[in-house]
This record gives sequence, C-alpha cells and structure tokens, in this order.
Amino acid sequence: MTSTERSIAAAEAHSAHNYHPLPVVVAYAEGAWMTDVEGRRYLDMLAGYSALNFGHGNRRLINAAKAQLDRVTLTSRAFYHDRFAEFCAELAALCGKDMVLPMNTGAEAVETAVKTARKWGYRVKGVPDGRAKIIVAGNNFHGRTTTIISFSTDEEARADYGPYTPGFEIVPYGDLAALEAAVDEDTVAVLLEPIQGEAGVLVPPPGYLPGVRRLTAERGVLFIADEIQSGLGRTGRTFACDHEDVVPDMYVLGKALGGGVVPVSAVVASADVLGVYRPGEHGSTFGGNPLACAVALEVVAMLRSGEFQQRATELGEHLHQELGLLVGGGAVEAVRGRGLWAGVDIAPAKGTGRQISERLMDRRVLVKDTHGSTIRIAPPLVISKEDLDWGLDQLRAVLA
Repeated sequence: MTSTERSIAAAEAHSAHNYHPLPVVVAYAEGAWMTDVEGRRYLDMLAGYSALNFGHGNRRLINAAKAQLDRVTLTSRAFYHDRFAEFCAELAALCGKDMVLPMNTGAEAVETAVKTARKWGYRVKGVPDGRAKIIVAGNNFHGRTTTIISFSTDEEARADYGPYTPGFEIVPYGDLAALEAAVDEDTVAVLLEPIQGEAGVLVPPPGYLPGVRRLTAERGVLFIADEIQSGLGRTGRTFACDHEDVVPDMYVLGKALGGGVVPVSAVVASADVLGVYRPGEHGSTFGGNPLACAVALEVVAMLRSGEFQQRATELGEHLHQELGLLVGGGAVEAVRGRGLWAGVDIAPAKGTGRQISERLMDRRVLVKDTHGSTIRIAPPLVISKEDLDWGLDQLRAVLA
C-alpha cells in the first residue's frame, strides 16, 4: 500500500464522510503548486475555493503570522488587544464603511449578517417582533449551518436537517421583477452572492445588481452582499459588486481574508447598521483574535496596492478567451465567470464534472466539480501565465 493509499484509508476510517475529495494527499505547497506525499507536483486551479487568492505559503502572510505568533495569539473579546483596532479600521476603510464585526468562518459571518439584519429590522425599521423577512436567491450557497440550509435550494445540502428556520423567501437569481414582488413591509434584507460560485460561477445579467441596490434603497431594505468567494481580488476588482459600481449596505467576507493561513471572516457595514449591537448580544471567542488580525491586516495592505486585482483582470481575460474557444466543439457547452474565476459546463458525452476532475488530476492539475457537469477553475492570483497556459493545455488534452 502506498503512502497515498494509507492516508486515504485512515481518513476514510476515522473521519465523517461529509466530503468526497479527489484521491490526492497534499504534503507541501508553494505559490500555485502543491506536492503530494509521493512527491508528485500538482497545479492548484481551485485555490481553496478562493481562500488562497494570494497563493500557498505567501511570504508576506507567513511572516506576518510568524511575527504575531511570538507575541500573542488569543485574548478572547474579554479584553482588547493591540491589533484589533487597526484591523477593524483598515478593513472598514477598504470597504468604505464604518464598522466591522469579525468572526472566523464564512458561515459564521453569514449567520452574523442574518442576525444583524433582523435586529436592525426590529430596532431601526420597526418591523413587528418575529416577522422579519430576508429575501435570498435560488441556487444560493451561503454555508451549511442549520439556518443557512433552511433557505438553500440544494436538496443534498438541505435534506434530513429539518425542522427548518423560518423567515426567508427564495426568488430566482437575476430576476429583478420577482425580487420586487417579494419585498413587503416586513422585509429587512436581501442577501445575495454578486456571483454565485457553488452554483457554477453564475454571473447575473447586466443591471441586476444596480437594480437590487436601487430597489432596496427605495424600500428601506438592507442589501447584503456575500462576497466570501467573489471578493478580495478574485474577479479583478476588490469586490465583485465594484464591476457595476454597486455599494451594498453590508459586506460579508471570509476565505481570502485569512490568506489561507487562518480562518478569518467579517461583516462590514455602516454604524447605523452594526451599531444595533449591545454587549452580550453576539460574539465569538476566536473572532478578531490577534493572529487573525495580523494576517488579515497584511491581506488588506496587499489589496490596497491593486496588484492582485490587476493580475486577476489580465490573466482572467486570457483565461476566458482560451476557455471560450472550447465552446461549441462538442466538449464544452458553456463558460461563465469573471476575472480568474470560471465555471465550465462539460458536454455529457465527455463525462461528468467529477470524471473530468479525476482525469485532470491524473495530468497533475487540480480542479473541483459542482452540480454534476460543471468544473470550477479558480487558480491563486499569483499563478504565472505560463503555468495557467500549461493547466489549460491539460484541460484541452482531457477533452480532446
């Protein structure tokens, strides 16, 4: 039995089977490349679902973490620490907002956004207690907590977890008329992904996000943008909303905010929104810890340079141009996305998304499938054009 086989067998024996990983066991990674326990190198074209926007082992982020490890890593929110104020101020400034509520994971941040919107609805908008409604989009993916899967349309994520949390209405993604019809006097927020990642990197039609912004402003409803996957440089702008000059009331951030080093997430909004909280009403032992703040501060500094947004723009244009050439030849039915992020619908005759992912793995390229026939491509933003082209060559070979 090989080292890979032993590792996979042990994992399957001792961990819950809530994931179906590709059969590769990573032992080392740097930049856009990962090396397995057998010494084989793979090009990472997934980047931890955008958690690794800045690449594996980014020296700026690792050095920031190492420096903080020697000082203090956790105080809990029972005390202040010397990185907290700077982190909140810098992240708020990056978002053009006033206040930050830090958490750890993306799902926690979405839960925080839901709680914030409801509290704002009762305390500020004056919605009668217990009647607050949040509108979401079909095919959404905001996490897997009990509340979040209550408004999922993915039966695989939702089945067998009821009873479900009430207070949500689902409308079709990209349908502004349906959204407008759903808004009523009890609506406190609209929660959307500016680009739906898990659904296959679905980009809404032009004008949709500005329409959502206009409608929510007119009706006194919060617009919450879940930029956990789409934000922080992935699409070629700091936020995916920036492509249409839309500024939501609330940003939900995660994944790349921790630089692939530590889990960091946050809700960022104006003082009128996040100011509804009082001591004891919400919290997290690890949220906003010194180590997380040190790493996230470096992430914010890196984004301020614009370097990574520019790389995602330039390489993203090349990626989509090359992928577009595959459409219509019998192998690829459609390509969607923005920046260094693409969803590729594989023609059924060529295999499922899982099968294509496995064949790419055999050629030392790592991607991941979603919704049966789609593969997602989202390499670290530090990938070189040469490596990106090599990865695309492997995809062409698999589909030939």
